Amino acid sequence: MSTTARRQRVREIADAVMYEGYLLYPYRASSAKNQSRWQFGVLGPPHASGSSFGEPPDMSLQCLLRPRSPGARVRIQLRFLQLQRRLVERIGPHGRYESADEVQIDGLRVLSWDEAVEQALTLPDFDFSDGAEHLLEIPGGADEEELTDEAARTVGRIVRTRWPLTARVRVRSDVQDGYYRLSVAVTNECPVQAEDKDEAVRASLLGAHLLIEAEDAGFISLLEPPAEAAAPAERCRQHRCFPVLAGDPGDDDLLLGAPIILYDYPQIAEQSPGALFDATEIDEILTLRVMTMTDQEKAEACATDPLARAIIDRCDRLPPEELQNLHGMLRDPALDDATGAGHRDLRNAEPPSFDPGEAAWWDPAADAAVRPEVDAVVIDGVSVCRGSIVRVHPSRRADAQDLFFAGQLAQVNAVVGDVDGDVHVALVLLDDPAIELHEWYGRYFYFAPDELEPVAAAGEMHNREESRS
Repeated sequence: MSTTARRQRVREIADAVMYEGYLLYPYRASSAKNQSRWQFGVLGPPHASGSSFGEPPDMSLQCLLRPRSPGARVRIQLRFLQLQRRLVERIGPHGRYESADEVQIDGLRVLSWDEAVEQALTLPDFDFSDGAEHLLEIPGGADEEELTDEAARTVGRIVRTRWPLTARVRVRSDVQDGYYRLSVAVTNECPVQAEDKDEAVRASLLGAHLLIEAEDAGFISLLEPPAEAAAPAERCRQHRCFPVLAGDPGDDDLLLGAPIILYDYPQIAEQSPGALFDATEIDEILTLRVMTMTDQEKAEACATDPLARAIIDRCDRLPPEELQNLHGMLRDPALDDATGAGHRDLRNAEPPSFDPGEAAWWDPAADAAVRPEVDAVVIDGVSVCRGSIVRVHPSRRADAQDLFFAGQLAQVNAVVGDVDGDVHVALVLLDDPAIELHEWYGRYFYFAPDELEPVAAAGEMHNREESRS
């Protein structure tokens, strides 16, 4: 794939992150959910009052690169949305424009709404020598659009207003065990004294993220670094911006600094027919919900925003085979590759069967050979069973939450097996204040044995804690 095509794929991922929360089901201006948008990557004004609910003004990331020549350099692009207020005005009795919540044109409604304008600011190339600092001024502005009916009569207008923004980007580098460590920090320096939520949002950088491209150098995965880079990778610090490798699996010249936690080489599902702009969207469910909207709700959604109209039109025209295509693809990230290995199509698959005999499936008698309270597994030569203390080292990346378990001590509550013969260890974190509740209603976290390090039996751990006190 060409460099241009790879960049475009990365931008599609970045756009999906940037527009998270732009429209929230059911995509109507009057929807309660749509009154609180822009969930991720919001850099608020530094002088916002507490009552404005402004977000923190800064984000930063650190990443590692392996230089390939003395001419190594990176190109950094800061991308975000700038709020644009769309105010609808109609022509009043005396021929003057006056504010209105909506204007109707030949039976179609046009509503006032908060839109956004994409901004992509590319910094001068950074060559890992001296640090660099860039003050970015994003101008405000106003545009007008006349609204005319089929008879070419002007019935109103749309006034779009943007407010100026100021951002500062600081770039520096140092050497860590033979690797370049690149540090990029972005700060909103808008001088506005925001007193309420509306003022804070229009002075914010929305959905802010970084795209970084390396030349004559390669990025190192911070999620799964090679052994020789593990120590410097551990020393990298992130603040509201998390770097992952981007592009095709195996590429090391593109990096996305996202405001949400992603895996390396994130991809948009090939089954998705288009963006829905709903945070953590699930295409099939949201598409079906759009299809159940009344004509009145759809009309209001179409009047809200051109992107909302596109969603309604696309869902209404979606052929049955494309809707079916949204349903049922099981992915194993550990096996996934460019050939699609690791994918299993479930759309026409028969559900798995389980025959417990005469006992109900939930009755322990369904499998008397299973005894989670006493079953054990050997890890590093140590028998681990209920009551054992282990340290968690997530490696399967089954869930983004696994990242927060790294290095934590946990108590084993059961060792269980599944129908495929794999062993899983049920845990509760020792530092979890709700540990007793988890044990009471059986809500455990499950890890594979190779993700755990034996520490001590429960009694031994208690004695050690007592000896420290």
